[in-house]
Amino acid sequence: MRFVIIGAGRVGLRTARVLREEGHQIVLVERDRDTAERARDAGFEVVEGDGSREEVLAEAGIEDADGLGALTADLNVNFAACSIAKHHHTWTVLRVDEDYREEVYHRYADEVDEVVYPERLGALGAKNALLGGTVQAIADVAQNLQVVLMTVTEASPMRGYTIEEVALPASARILAFGKADEPMALPLADDSLEVGDRLAVLADFDVLEEVRQLIVGETLAPEGGVA
Repeated sequence: MRFVIIGAGRVGLRTARVLREEGHQIVLVERDRDTAERARDAGFEVVEGDGSREEVLAEAGIEDADGLGALTADLNVNFAACSIAKHHHTWTVLRVDEDYREEVYHRYADEVDEVVYPERLGALGAKNALLGGTVQAIADVAQNLQVVLMTVTEASPMRGYTIEEVALPASARILAFGKADEPMALPLADDSLEVGDRLAVLADFDVLEEVRQLIVGETLAPEGGVA
């Protein structure tokens, strides 16, 4: 799949690296020359310019992109980029600068498909938002530990299994479980995982992607994304 990422700073570059490791094609848009050069040195294709301008996004190939991640620290640039991308029927992910803005943009911004607050979510969450993923960070417990809410999809390898049968990595634990549209509660050994069910998992950053693949799986989402 092909993605355009606005911003080659810490969040954008880390997200681009995670996506590239999975075989996706990435074009970065960056207006700062030194930052753009660092991204090129890392092996990425970079378009220098303002990601809130349509001609710059056109140069980056927005018309053929499967998704756009507006991941700069400037909310105005991010929202403008998403608005332009949505005009081209592209999956859009908006980075916000305050966590309270997530709900506002989810509710009222039709131009935005997913909203991320990377200071809490990290590159994994930004990547999954670009892929249309069903992953939400709840809290950072320590420097290397995070509680993440994941939703079971039809592509989950664990669909139909019980909690007791879910073989997570050693550095991950299921903290809570909830059937679709029901409150979360302590997990029971014989609770079965079905589509739409949610699990709160405590995991080391190093195994988050492995946990996501087990619980969420990989499926095609609307407009070319992956859920």
